[in-house]
Amino acid sequence: MKLIVFKISLLLLLTGCGNDHTDRRESSIDPERQEDVYVPEFNEDRAFEYLVAQTEFGPRNPGSIGHQQCLQYLTFELQKYADAVNQQSFRHTGYDGRSYQMTNIIASFNIEATHRILLGAHWDTRPRAERDPDPNRRDEPILGANDGASGVAVLLEIARLLSKNSPLIGVDIILFDGEDYGREGDLDQYCLGAKYFARNLPQGFRPRFGIIVDMVGDKEARFPRESNSIQHAPRVVDLIWNTARTLNLYQFEDRQGGAIYDDHIPLNEVGIPTALIIDSDLVGYDGPDERRRYWHTTMDTPEQCNPESLGAVGRVLTEIIYRQTT
Repeated sequence: MKLIVFKISLLLLLTGCGNDHTDRRESSIDPERQEDVYVPEFNEDRAFEYLVAQTEFGPRNPGSIGHQQCLQYLTFELQKYADAVNQQSFRHTGYDGRSYQMTNIIASFNIEATHRILLGAHWDTRPRAERDPDPNRRDEPILGANDGASGVAVLLEIARLLSKNSPLIGVDIILFDGEDYGREGDLDQYCLGAKYFARNLPQGFRPRFGIIVDMVGDKEARFPRESNSIQHAPRVVDLIWNTARTLNLYQFEDRQGGAIYDDHIPLNEVGIPTALIIDSDLVGYDGPDERRRYWHTTMDTPEQCNPESLGAVGRVLTEIIYRQTT
């Protein structure tokens, strides 16, 4: 998806939704462990294979064959690695009056741990390519190699690492459905899976913090600090970008980017301090680099992505996971 939101009213979207509660939750975020700890190596090439594998199902917009097949694939992959995998299904009435089944996939690791973090990405793809340069293709669904598959690819590789090297804390990976369903500007129809999850939190589910990854695979990816994350989960943002700086990852730029409406918004609304990692400069990009003008078009293909960008995000998340204390 992503719609950059510049209006102050939307930048303040979460005001009054329990900021005191969020502050208390953020105060529980542990700094990185300074002593030597084993951090397994994130395999960026394997992550890229996961990206390509998703696109081989074609577009994964709700109601499509690709959506059904990819749901089975993602569930099967996570079952190989996680202690528990659950599907959270719900129905949503679309613009065409049709009832669409959507499904969040929840994979839990180290399930006995009381201290937990949440990692999330959306696995659905956009049902329309309204920014395509060819007007005749603007009603086609997109392949979503970057906007959809990239974040999931990173989390699938992390799932594999977690299965082989249990961290001190618990980790819940959630692949959200219906994030990219809405028409541009219609925020009520975006982030449907995250909104449903936030309204139906599992009993006792109180993660320390959350991180959402989206559009993280571009060949020239850059990740500024997302504005809504700065406002509502500043300590999580600091943890991410400080970790990236320690690892000398140039993709993470220490500047403020635009405000993005994404799956972190519903989580922050219910008191889970959650930050977003996203290449926000790609959203609505109309700059001189023609290659980068593929957001919400049929050109969002694996050729736009590379393993290195996935690896940068994966290394940051892996470092954060294994340096958390209980």
